[in-house]
Amino acid sequence: MANTFKLKTKAGVTSLATVYTVPGSTTTVVIGLIVGNTTSGAITSTVTLSSDTSDTETNADVELLTTGAIPANSSIDVLTGSKLIMQATDYLRVYGSGAVDVTLSIMEIT
Repeated sequence: MANTFKLKTKAGVTSLATVYTVPGSTTTVVIGLIVGNTTSGAITSTVTLSSDTSDTETNADVELLTTGAIPANSSIDVLTGSKLIMQATDYLRVYGSGAVDVTLSIMEIT
C-alpha cells in the first residue's frame, strides 16, 4: 500500500462544485479543509460529502458545513482538527454564496 499526500484546490467557487472525487481502488484521509471568502462582504458556504459506495452501511449525502458564515476576506477550517475517511467514488462538493477558494489536504492510500 502506498500513501501519497496531496493538495487539491479550487478557486472562485460560486455555485455547487465538486472539489475532489476519490479514485477507484483508493481510500482517502482528509486531513484539512479550508474555505476562504475572497469577497469584501460576508458570505455563507455549504460543504457536502456524497457517498455512493456499496457496502453494508447506509450511504447518503451529508453536510459537513451547512450555510456556514464566513466574514469578508476570511476563511474557515471546516474540519478543525478532525479527520475524514472517504472511500472510492465518494466526493466533496462546495457551494459559496459569494466567491470562495477551497484548499483540501489529503492522503490517498492505494
